[in-house]
Amino acid sequence: MNKLPEQPASLWRERPTQTFPALEEDLDTEVCVIGGGIAGVSTAFILARRGFQVVLVEADRMGAGTTGWTTAKITSQHGPKYADLIDQIGVDNARLYYDANEDAISWIERMTRKLNIDCNFERQHAYLYADTDEGMEQLEREAEAYLQLELDGGMVEKEGFDGTKRRMLAMYDQAQFHPVCFLAKLLRYLEVENMPVFEQSRAVDIKRGKRPQVLMENGSVVMADHVVMATHYPFKDLQALFVARLHVERSYSVAFRLNTKAPEGMYLNVESPKRSIRRAFDTDGRELLLIGGEGHTSGQKVNTLENYKKLHQFGLDHFDTAAVPYRWASQDVFTLDGLPYAGPVNPGKDDVFVATGFAKWGMTNGVAAAQIIADRITEKRNEYAPLYTPSRFRPGKEMKNAVKENMDVAMEFVRGKLDRGKSKKVEDLDFNEGAVVNVNGKRAGAYKDEHGHVTIVDTTCTHLGCELYWNNGDRSWDCPCHGSRFNTDGDVLEGPAVKPLDQLKEE
Repeated sequence: MNKLPEQPASLWRERPTQTFPALEEDLDTEVCVIGGGIAGVSTAFILARRGFQVVLVEADRMGAGTTGWTTAKITSQHGPKYADLIDQIGVDNARLYYDANEDAISWIERMTRKLNIDCNFERQHAYLYADTDEGMEQLEREAEAYLQLELDGGMVEKEGFDGTKRRMLAMYDQAQFHPVCFLAKLLRYLEVENMPVFEQSRAVDIKRGKRPQVLMENGSVVMADHVVMATHYPFKDLQALFVARLHVERSYSVAFRLNTKAPEGMYLNVESPKRSIRRAFDTDGRELLLIGGEGHTSGQKVNTLENYKKLHQFGLDHFDTAAVPYRWASQDVFTLDGLPYAGPVNPGKDDVFVATGFAKWGMTNGVAAAQIIADRITEKRNEYAPLYTPSRFRPGKEMKNAVKENMDVAMEFVRGKLDRGKSKKVEDLDFNEGAVVNVNGKRAGAYKDEHGHVTIVDTTCTHLGCELYWNNGDRSWDCPCHGSRFNTDGDVLEGPAVKPLDQLKEE
């Protein structure tokens, strides 16, 4: 009963939700929003309420991306962030970042009440804790930042998640919820307002002209006055150099059923590896405990099952566990300075917008991004827009991070090209195993399913040509350069790639 599930599955994706048709015709609209996660759906919802005609398209199912695979904390406590923000952007801007996220929490709560959304929304205090002396020094430094910024929180000594007394840094009146249930009600509003919503409809290109056009995988075209890319990682660069300004991390979650009551509050340690802790409820209303963490750069680790096992062991060590019904993983996009991008892709052009770089905190930052973009389209002032503008570049930390990230990408590109896949043979694969192999003298990826059927794919990423690696915990082919992921048949799971992998046959 306490074993890890064989296959990854998200708690948030278990409850049946409404389906929407695929887009099979050309459309003309005021705003086309691409992406069915918290940022995209919220943007479409806000604009629809303001009287705009909106078309919403999603490559998979609504809420099937990071929003459906998150820990779903709705909080302004984003780790030990505010002390660094003060050093980086000053007191006033650091406070603006807090206010933007607090406003997002309030907006989610208002919509939950206004639309009577059954999504287990509840206010909870959030706590940062430390397990080392160095971590405690971080907490003290962050506590000073809370005082300087006059944030609603501070150092407390109380019983922690494991029943032991700890000194922790609290941020009061934060929240948590069921993200997919929340989105479902916003989508229902769009449907009632006759706003077209489409699933299984992948946008593959954006063409600029007098009005931008969104080109779909099946050949359909959506013409719009404004286009919003809320696709997690932007699939179209539009000379914004996103590939040089973003990096992707993958992290993991395990859900436990306990023999005792789950602790109140939301917890996160300041050291690495991370441990994120909160309670939740399954589809039958039974209490669960979610433990997340073990992050790493996406695509740069093959044995990701080990990450699940470490979280699993942490749960067994600290709680009276009864069962482990779910495990899942998610991707998160980071910008060079750690603040999201939300606004026009290019300065001075209000035709194409982007929302990305939420750095693991998309429930609040996604809503903040939606408000910023909707306000820009409706010509309404938003005090947070300059802080989130995608065209910003601050020398110093950003330059240092840009050099580091792009050197890392270059090294991964070369590493992949040098790996010819000769360490494993197709015939040596176990059931449910994948590996880089050599097929017909070429690097390839082979997967043998539980029935013994082998699928072989070209491991060259269809985004920018990096070589993919096997992810054994989630059974996917992952890109170490920009985070694209593909299933065992080669279909795109996560962008920025929009084209599937070619399947190969042994000669």
